[in-house]
Amino acid sequence: MINVKKSVIRLLMGMGIFSLLLLNANTENIAFHESMSDVMMERLQVQPKSSFLRKLYTQTFFVPIWVGKDKVSTLGQELFSTIKEDESLDKNTTLYKKNLALEYELQLLYNVGMNSTDAVELEFKLSQLYHEYANYTLYGSINWGSFQARLSNLRVSAITAGWITHKPKVGPLALIEDATLSGSLKQAIAKAEPTKYRYRALKKELNKYIAIKKNGGWSRVVLKRTLKVGNRHSAVPQLRERLRLSGDYIDCEEQNSSSELYDNCLKQAVIKFQNRNGLIAKGTIGKKTLKALNRSVDEYIATIKVNLDRIKWLNERNTKRHVIINIPAFRLYFEEDNKLRQTMRVIVGKKRNPTPIFSNLVQTIVLNPYWNIPRSIIQKEMIPKLMRNPNAMANRGIEIRSGWGKNAKKISGSSVNWSQYRYSKSMPFRFAQVPGRRNALGKVKFLFPNEFSVYMHDTPNKNLFNRNVRAFSHGCIRLHKPRELLKTFSTFNTNVNYAKSKKTLRGKKRKYLALDAKVPIDVVYLTAWVDYDGVLQYRDDVYDYDKMQIASSRKW
Repeated sequence: MINVKKSVIRLLMGMGIFSLLLLNANTENIAFHESMSDVMMERLQVQPKSSFLRKLYTQTFFVPIWVGKDKVSTLGQELFSTIKEDESLDKNTTLYKKNLALEYELQLLYNVGMNSTDAVELEFKLSQLYHEYANYTLYGSINWGSFQARLSNLRVSAITAGWITHKPKVGPLALIEDATLSGSLKQAIAKAEPTKYRYRALKKELNKYIAIKKNGGWSRVVLKRTLKVGNRHSAVPQLRERLRLSGDYIDCEEQNSSSELYDNCLKQAVIKFQNRNGLIAKGTIGKKTLKALNRSVDEYIATIKVNLDRIKWLNERNTKRHVIINIPAFRLYFEEDNKLRQTMRVIVGKKRNPTPIFSNLVQTIVLNPYWNIPRSIIQKEMIPKLMRNPNAMANRGIEIRSGWGKNAKKISGSSVNWSQYRYSKSMPFRFAQVPGRRNALGKVKFLFPNEFSVYMHDTPNKNLFNRNVRAFSHGCIRLHKPRELLKTFSTFNTNVNYAKSKKTLRGKKRKYLALDAKVPIDVVYLTAWVDYDGVLQYRDDVYDYDKMQIASSRKW
């Protein structure tokens, strides 16, 4: 019954498209289209049912979309102009050149006149051009297959990395359907763009950097020593211009642009730049700040582009609340009604133990958790320690049990020949650190079931949160202020009482709090984004994912 209903809806939709395509057509144009349709049906019969052209024109009842008797249709003209006006599309790409060539070819044929066979040939060429551009604008340039293969290859080096993508909901067929119904391809493309992660604001920033490139970009800042306020240096005017171009420097009345004095006005611009790039923001220019300043405009453009493409493949959330962990930013963001309610520092996985990119729901909070140690950590870290000292686990409050069942017996570290399990594929023993101040998970854990066994948790090692780069964990996400996040969850979960939870946390008894209001969580990897204040941010490529994805990106 459901399939029949869907078929009826599709038929009615198709009839609507059919009507709209003919709405503005005069009698001569309709007759021309009818002759084209006959040729189209004959040509498409030999194509596989899965081919884009056959699917497209079956959907439009074989009515042409782009080519009319005397001129290109409105949608056709819009296709040409949209591709030409897309600043993100390099003018040297085959796609861009094909667009210009087809537009010129159509102009020539309209000047001399064309028959229905020529018209169908061009109609199909335009549909293929549209298909390629729709793939570009909807899906982006990241070669996800190649990237996943690169992640798999990391396993040779004992690095297990994961990145789960979410294909955009709107595809080329749905996009042209919407364009036909609305009468505007540009409007349909805008409607299909991601609405989360301030995608459109980042797209505007891309256009700004492309404009900087067209105007010649910026020169390298040449410094061989640290530069502080009050210093004079011949590179200062160059530095001032570099920061002016990127929008960090605003002229101050007391200083002229040619001055070689590093003054307070320039210091504030440097601090702004450092904050935007995730650097220690004190206004002193050292090696790391100089390296960021001397990244070329092309590098910044490539970084923005790859991040725009990533956003297209993220989980598009439309929920009241949303937790986002951005790995390169080492930060958690708690959104409510699309506004930032709470943010805090986090520690993520080391480069050798990368935190995976995935989506799920925060479903449970655990107070005074046990740490059930993963097999990989047991084999890499715990067994070598036990082989040297049988009491190594007991000294850290880690219990070793004979299995995972409730009645599994506690065993001593000296009762097992651990060398036989150092590289084995199975681990029959359970290693668990009991609740307490020494527990690696701290006092609070947030669970969101996933195939990677990753979660958010407290940590007894708070000093690491003072670091600027915080990639220290085995893959899980350590929270700077887990009790504040617990308090936030208590405000909209009736079964989470913050006052009672604080009392529980004073002891060592484990307690599970199942949430009645679960919250979507997305672990993402964005090295360029526009923040909640509208400021463009950059971060270092901590896992080299920018490098991998840009290297294998589709060239169009």
